[in-house]
Amino acid sequence: MTLAFPAVGWWPMVFLAVPLSLISIIGRRWGGALLVGFLYGAAFFLVNVSFTARYLGPVPWLALSLLEAALTAVAGLLLMWAYRWTPRVLPGRWGRLIVLPMLVAGLWTLREQWLGSWPYGGFPWGRIGVTQVSGPLAPVASWVGMSGLTFLVVLFCAAAIEYVRLGRARDLRTALPAVGLLLVLIVVPAFPTTAAGSMRVGSVQGNGPAGYFDQRAAGDLLDAQLSATVPLIGEDMDVLLWPEGGIDSDPTARAATAATLDALSERLDAPLIVNAATTRGDEFFNTSILWRAGEGAVQTYDKIHPVPFGEYVPDRPVFEALAPDLIGLIGREYTPGRTVPVFDVDGVAVGLAICFDVIYDDVIWAAADAGAEVFMFQTNNADFRGTDENLQQLAFARMRAVETGRAVVNISTVGTSQVIAPDGSVIDGLAADEAGAMLTDVPLRTGLTPAMVIGPGVHVVLGWGSLLALGAVGLLARLGVSPERKTAPSRQRNGAAR
Repeated sequence: MTLAFPAVGWWPMVFLAVPLSLISIIGRRWGGALLVGFLYGAAFFLVNVSFTARYLGPVPWLALSLLEAALTAVAGLLLMWAYRWTPRVLPGRWGRLIVLPMLVAGLWTLREQWLGSWPYGGFPWGRIGVTQVSGPLAPVASWVGMSGLTFLVVLFCAAAIEYVRLGRARDLRTALPAVGLLLVLIVVPAFPTTAAGSMRVGSVQGNGPAGYFDQRAAGDLLDAQLSATVPLIGEDMDVLLWPEGGIDSDPTARAATAATLDALSERLDAPLIVNAATTRGDEFFNTSILWRAGEGAVQTYDKIHPVPFGEYVPDRPVFEALAPDLIGLIGREYTPGRTVPVFDVDGVAVGLAICFDVIYDDVIWAAADAGAEVFMFQTNNADFRGTDENLQQLAFARMRAVETGRAVVNISTVGTSQVIAPDGSVIDGLAADEAGAMLTDVPLRTGLTPAMVIGPGVHVVLGWGSLLALGAVGLLARLGVSPERKTAPSRQRNGAAR
């Protein structure tokens, strides 16, 4: 499964990994299902999120990976019960080929949603839908979203397993569910959003010392961004975009920083979208700022999902007692934002996400509902230099473009930065660990994709719906109820009477 994610990005590996993981659950008892689920989760997450050990050592990496593995183990019980109970209730071929795969796919999707929402807001990383961004199934995400794509991929895999398990290779009818679904997944085009002109965006990757442990003096980050912006001076643009962590002082509180941004905005004759840590009263925020010369911060957006143990420490006394040196590094406690992630830039609605905000569906839904015509994502990957974290996050950005039918400008302090078309293809880009600037005519789009309209409903139906369905199947199995077994004798008697 890990090979399906960047940096390797072999998307077809999902169609080997999912069946192997499901087959390993079939026929287990609860203890075996827990063990297999834990081993699968550990094998996946210990590699997939190994970037967390890059600078902070093994403790955060092991803690996160083993927590996700434990949650995956519990979810393995649900899959085990689905495989045990469903054939008892629906032993016929269509129950095995259709109902069982749908239940298994729903429970797999529920597991992704569970890991993505709990504890402390969750960690929706490593979702199967993301792996398909470079494959032929990516357009499907514009119809059903990332969770819906996960469901359909697992549904195909589970249906193919049941076709083999039934041993009816000569009966082509039993292959219809799996083959039919695969054909639909391949031929469905992306939902067409409506072209609405373009916006000329300057975006700058300063490659400054933005990492937690980078040696720097006050103003070094701002200087790096200014230096990388120089090639854009004199160019015509509608807005200039800087990354998360591109400014190391609060321009809303520091006059010298505000004067620098005023001068840059005036010289470019364009507004700026920048990012800085800001303070309001006793609260800290990770803030995106729309800055205009002479007016200052005309609009702000505060990051909705600060990173647990990165930007704040939940239950600090508990974890400080366990790892005081590590927890002590996190001095600020960022407060979650409450504003809509959209800026009005001269009549163009710009959707926003700050770093890990991009992996949370609710941020993207909120921006789409507010009329975003283009997305601009600001991120700081400096703490993960030399790993594939930036490429995994970039895959999310590309999938968000497909889901929303909108172009995305993904700008990082250190890379990888790209301008992404509404179909997920790359329009422009900057290499990692190099300073640079892009000036790009970015297409604007209007109209909501089905993925944005039904996204919350998909979560409810696939999540709670599959859990309720499993409960119903379990109850019927407990009671010994099988509709198929009940109807068979009556058909025999009717036949004998005739």
